[in-house]
Amino acid sequence: MEGSVCKSIKMSLPKIYVIILNYNSWMDTIECLESVLRSDYPNYQVIVVDNNSSDNSLEYLKMWAEGKLNIFINNDNPLKNLSFPPLSKPIPYVCYTKEEAEKGGNRELENKLKDKIPEGITTKYPIIFIQSGDNLGFATGNNVGIRYALAKNDFDSIILLNNDTVIKKDAISILMNTKLKFGDEGIYGGRIFYYSDPKKIWYDGGKFNEWTGRTIHLNLGKYIYELKNVPVVKEVNFITFCYVLIPKFILNKIGLLDESYFMYVEDLDYSYNVWRSGYKLYNVSISEIWHKVGTSSGGEFSYFSAYHSMKNRVKFLLKNKILFGFIFLIFSRIVTFAIYLKQGRVYLLKAQIRGFLDGINDILHQIKIKHKIKQLRQTIFK
Repeated sequence: MEGSVCKSIKMSLPKIYVIILNYNSWMDTIECLESVLRSDYPNYQVIVVDNNSSDNSLEYLKMWAEGKLNIFINNDNPLKNLSFPPLSKPIPYVCYTKEEAEKGGNRELENKLKDKIPEGITTKYPIIFIQSGDNLGFATGNNVGIRYALAKNDFDSIILLNNDTVIKKDAISILMNTKLKFGDEGIYGGRIFYYSDPKKIWYDGGKFNEWTGRTIHLNLGKYIYELKNVPVVKEVNFITFCYVLIPKFILNKIGLLDESYFMYVEDLDYSYNVWRSGYKLYNVSISEIWHKVGTSSGGEFSYFSAYHSMKNRVKFLLKNKILFGFIFLIFSRIVTFAIYLKQGRVYLLKAQIRGFLDGINDILHQIKIKHKIKQLRQTIFK
């Protein structure tokens, strides 16, 4: 009797969607999925959006779900137990196009597959695979998954999770329980460690400074044993979307991610909108995951990262009229460019200059379009 009562309480917990974006990195995604599907939170469904990978990622992911493929994890990997040994297969899945997903998919088919979840897998729903049809970038790709969830309208919150992560078994339940305690009027993040150095912190809450226009990761580079008296939950004003829980309430108030950011800064933009709208941002230090930092973009010092991070930083500052931050950015580049030249990283200098100019150009283009729309409205309604 006691067991059945506990089970009924667990099953009454609100449903969440875990959205994972994949692009040419199916092996990372499989390792991530193997960890997520061990979660001790009892009411979640996984959505994997593939951004039209050129390496047949979606086919490999289907093969994995069917039990025809597993990845190898080194025996000396300290995080091996988070996603190994492989879960029981086959795992039921449904595959949608972007258009099908954004209409809410096929509920009847999904309900039929609920009874086919193998033992040892903690979700009660089939995995949803969505082929976006193009490389849409981070914001738009995740929005495809969010629109699917909104169309079904059967959930309480979503979690965005990078595919190059693995999570602790209780990470999701801790984050969700915190949300149930503190409420819908906020977004929630957790503590993120380096996958390559599992006791070293990459993110433990974030801080955005409106004067400098810069964000910092709290406790970046510190080891877990160096920390003392860290609060379990603390208010911040920036959360990385490597791992974030967003209640449906916030999605309805703030909207989806800004799709004008192809990659980078979309999380700062969303965090800033949440913060400026008077809602809260919480970091939950005991909700722990591990991140293969830089895998999705070729590394923290790649041309791709340098270009897109600069371009979108400029767009964010000008879009939100953070002028002191923009001025600070200009002067800080003098020092940064000197360092790049000294290090022989001329490619980074070129990437950031190009990103800076393209960011300004994008904002001017948006202003021009808005001006034309305003003129058209005045003409129609004069």
